[in-house]
Amino acid sequence: MLFPILADPPADRVLLTVGDTSLTAAQLAAAVHHHLAALTFAPGERVGVWTQGDARTAVAFLAHALAGVVSVPLNPKLGVREVAHIAADAAPRLCLAADPSAIPEGPLGRAVALPALITTGDTTLPRRPVDASPLLILYTSGTTGMPKGVVLSAQAIAHNLDALATVWRWTADDTVVHALPLFHVHGLVLGLFGSLRVGGALHWQPRFDPVALAGALHERTILFAVPTMYTRLADLAADPTIATHLPRARLLISGSAALPQREHHRLRQLLNIGVYERYGLSETLINCAVDTAGPPQPGYVGPPLPGVELRLVDDHRTPLSAHDDATIGEVAVRGLHIFTEYINNETATEAVRDVDGWFYTGDLATRRADGSIRIVGRRATDLIKSGGFKIGAGEIEAALAEHPGVRESAVLGVPDDDLGEAIVAFVVPTEILKPPGLAELADFVAAQLSPHKRPRAVHIVDDLPRNPMGKIIKTELRTRARTPSS
Repeated sequence: MLFPILADPPADRVLLTVGDTSLTAAQLAAAVHHHLAALTFAPGERVGVWTQGDARTAVAFLAHALAGVVSVPLNPKLGVREVAHIAADAAPRLCLAADPSAIPEGPLGRAVALPALITTGDTTLPRRPVDASPLLILYTSGTTGMPKGVVLSAQAIAHNLDALATVWRWTADDTVVHALPLFHVHGLVLGLFGSLRVGGALHWQPRFDPVALAGALHERTILFAVPTMYTRLADLAADPTIATHLPRARLLISGSAALPQREHHRLRQLLNIGVYERYGLSETLINCAVDTAGPPQPGYVGPPLPGVELRLVDDHRTPLSAHDDATIGEVAVRGLHIFTEYINNETATEAVRDVDGWFYTGDLATRRADGSIRIVGRRATDLIKSGGFKIGAGEIEAALAEHPGVRESAVLGVPDDDLGEAIVAFVVPTEILKPPGLAELADFVAAQLSPHKRPRAVHIVDDLPRNPMGKIIKTELRTRARTPSS
């Protein structure tokens, strides 16, 4: 079964906490049963779910997954153009929301209220097989164009979660704590589905409050968070709740973007804690994770998970054999965890997946002798060919992060008549009124790495453009990158 614990739910064990609402396994099963009884759907139908911070939102996703209904998670902050795109692309039969009044009526129609949270009564649930039929349609971040609808099967999700459980020693004794949205893999698939898949519990805080999040941690908890959350927790390390509770967590996991090595070191220095990283995409779920049997590996996302085949390839998709942590190649993966297709977009699907089942991620990486992967950027935006060298933007961003005057940065290449591409850096300084000198930053990178990786222009900015998951949108920086350093 997809969620075995709900087949025979223990009456008194809390499985789901959302804000101030806590549900035992039996109450959760009753709530899922009531949702399905109140809303009649046929297997395979698509239903949108606005991911508002309410226990009923989580119940809806679980109910649909068990009944064979295909959920389309919807970010409540979607713009009109994005909503129109999803309405035409996924065409959900209807869209559900805990608070329909907070959702403007638009191309997806008027939101339908989720059923009341009924926690007593029949706990009989469908026995959803772990098969290749669709379970979710997740929309990509859309950093390089309109978001694409990623179709994920029950088989892909279950297979991937089982592999993660092995590497993280994730069991029914664990409670996952997170403050992540439920419209992407991290919060929904790993957080909600993963917790129920292993038979553990989830404590979801819909709004990120660093002190409250840390306060929910204890010896049998796993924290899922993104790098900006760990940075905020480190900033507040002197708070008694954070100082006491964050080190108690059994495991701290970071994903969705790279956690800068500086933040790894700061958390170790301030709170004596280590953070484990993993690497994945909407289309592949999780490909790599640092094994918790050993220490964290700052800067690395670990080797491939069990059942995941991974190779690095060159510009012609020819496999690279190097394990020198220097040769850069595109990450290609194969396995049961790969998505089914981009909905209504066969051309895009064929562009990233070959006839042998390899999925080409567009991510650039190096590989160590032990097989551990270091992500250095995206092929479309982060591979810089300058002066005959292939340079990963992520390497330069990591170097800049070590400078005490740099809070964060984004690096990209722009056309240059002499070099082919010139390296340009956008830097958010630690102190906006006292930014480091431009030449100082360029020299710092050259000393940390090598002279040919020196930025040719540096722009000091107040902040960096980001998508809803906190990833930097480099396409918005390209026009500004063509102007002189400022």
